[in-house]
Amino acid sequence: MDSASNPYSPGAGRRPFELAARTALINDFDLLISRAAAGRTDRGIVLHGLHGVGKTVLLTEFRRRAEDAGFLVVSLEGRDAEGGPKAIRAKLARGLLQAGRKANSRRATPALAAALGTIASFAAGLQVSGIDVGVGARHGRGDSGAFAVDLEETVEDTAVALAERQSALILVVDEMQNLDAGLLSALLGAQHQASQRDWPFYLVAAGLPNLPSVLNQSQRYAEGLFTYRRVGALDREDSATALTAPAAEQGVSYDPEALDLLLNAAGGYPYFLQEYGSAAWESAPHQRISPDDARVAVEIGRAQLDQGFFPLRWRRSTKAEREFLRLMAVDGEGGSGTATLAARAGKKMTSMTMTRGSLIRKGIIYAPSLGQVSFTVPGMADYVRRVTA
Repeated sequence: MDSASNPYSPGAGRRPFELAARTALINDFDLLISRAAAGRTDRGIVLHGLHGVGKTVLLTEFRRRAEDAGFLVVSLEGRDAEGGPKAIRAKLARGLLQAGRKANSRRATPALAAALGTIASFAAGLQVSGIDVGVGARHGRGDSGAFAVDLEETVEDTAVALAERQSALILVVDEMQNLDAGLLSALLGAQHQASQRDWPFYLVAAGLPNLPSVLNQSQRYAEGLFTYRRVGALDREDSATALTAPAAEQGVSYDPEALDLLLNAAGGYPYFLQEYGSAAWESAPHQRISPDDARVAVEIGRAQLDQGFFPLRWRRSTKAEREFLRLMAVDGEGGSGTATLAARAGKKMTSMTMTRGSLIRKGIIYAPSLGQVSFTVPGMADYVRRVTA
């Protein structure tokens, strides 16, 4: 079929045609927007789940809806933390300056002008310049030199000013577990103050399955600051909808056997569904996708995943880390006990601690419970077995 008409969107963070089974999560965010517009504060939202389940897509949708509502929105990504604490703080400051500049162009108030001055002071303290918000730096606010204090003052002044116009400040953070401890603590502290003092400021974040525990380790009160939502694989019916609905819009259908083959290969993971759906579209010569088309698509889709999705993690691993992953792959997707891995390697558990910690920091594995580790990427165990066979 025509490649230009391919309705599937394989790739990290790309919005699919059909956001199957995510209505409840979007409704949670819409409620937050509605309450903020009515002058009522609420908790932030934290999404957590494996790679490939569509968390980034949801955050992008949240951002779009918040901007459509006229809210001031700033985005951060934990991956940027690899540039060091200074770099990601600078990105936060630039985001505030850019969003503040937009807000000032719409309808300025004295409170908003003062808040923009605080933002300018906050940015100047982080040596960020070059973005004119229309007012000068405000001395005495956001310029103490203590990052957590300055961030809190910036959030306070901005959120209070936005409350006058039934708006809010929303900070969207992807891969939040990768933020450095100081920034994470400061953000949680600002959210805590906002919750206590009814400022319309909200952290809306996503990360790996261990994100809730990371937040709780940073600040014990974190569990009460957010509505936590686990984002998992789609069930069979919703997975089928994710494949069939985009095709039906263009008069294309699936043979039931072909659909089953693709659903079995994807395992309910949205990223994989888009990859296999795209391959099926490209492989099918007619407007009804056949079982033979599906078999070809599974081979092509798996090859695509083996060239990009999985190797991104494998190539970041050291020799010792790859051996650790190989030992984990023996247990499949269900996870491994660290004691079992040590026995399998013929080593003491303590000798593997550094490797385990490094893989967790890289986001390749996580610890779902004490003494257990699991892959953060669905299908990674099969991939590791293939490349180490």
